Amino acid sequence: MNLSLFGPEPEPGQPARSALARRLRELAAQGVYFGASSWKYPGWMGSIYTPERYFTRGRFSQKKFESECLAEYAETFPAVCGDFSFYQFPSETYWQRLFHSAPPDLKFAFKVPEEITVKEWPEQARYGARGGGANESFLNAALFDAAFLRPLEPYRERVAALIFEFGTLPKRHYESVAPFAQDLGRFLAALPPGWRYSVEIRNHEFLDPRYFAALREHNAAHVFSSWTRMPELPEQLSASEAFTADFAVARALLRPGRSYEQAVTRFQPYARLQEPHPPARQGLKQLMEQSMRKKQAVFLFVNNRLEGNAPSTIQAVVGA
Repeated sequence: MNLSLFGPEPEPGQPARSALARRLRELAAQGVYFGASSWKYPGWMGSIYTPERYFTRGRFSQKKFESECLAEYAETFPAVCGDFSFYQFPSETYWQRLFHSAPPDLKFAFKVPEEITVKEWPEQARYGARGGGANESFLNAALFDAAFLRPLEPYRERVAALIFEFGTLPKRHYESVAPFAQDLGRFLAALPPGWRYSVEIRNHEFLDPRYFAALREHNAAHVFSSWTRMPELPEQLSASEAFTADFAVARALLRPGRSYEQAVTRFQPYARLQEPHPPARQGLKQLMEQSMRKKQAVFLFVNNRLEGNAPSTIQAVVGA
């Protein structure tokens, strides 16, 4: 058993790392990039991660793991989605540390800070006095450019896509898709060129020609997402107008009908695949094959909370 490179043999429900790495490299060479939503998961020890690499003085170090595991992640996966940036404008120092911790061929997708995409601050403890108030920075292109894009500029070639995630927008914010599409179109028009922009919505009723047209006008991709209150991926893919850019993005986060909290409770610590969800797998495979036929880049991200273990889900989709 080769512990130095691939670690122990995976347990049932865990991926075979070496086969998965080979298959993902083959696909990346054809413009198909698979990755996970984040990467700091101790539950992947023994399959994706080698425990001994994170020992300090003979003991596993959580601190060492969190600061160094991205390099080992990149030995298997060609891309990763950073959800952390949704909650902050990362500093230049943070970006430097992140990109220096990974090989130069690892592609990153980042969620844009909620400061740009939240119209009204949720009434939750972490928002403090802002909770329930209007966000004056909503769709502020100048702020997004200055606080997010400019610090990220030195690493532009390594950024696969930027994701504007809009939470469910109530009727009091947008009575219908038309005003949202208008605001979104104006915002996209004001953004600097040269980046791959993508938009993830969580109002299923916004899957409408007017929304797709706003994206297409600016070569921004609709993010095909598997999520609590969105249609299954195959249904979203059935609309040809949903392909709005010369690249594609998908995020398989949750099975429809299941909340984030329910998935966390059910699947933690994400050490093995527990509950296959065929529609999401079918959608990811369909998008992979369609992008290959079109010879367009596609970035496909899977969350542990979809089936219990993102690497195993990816392995099932790609047939490694």
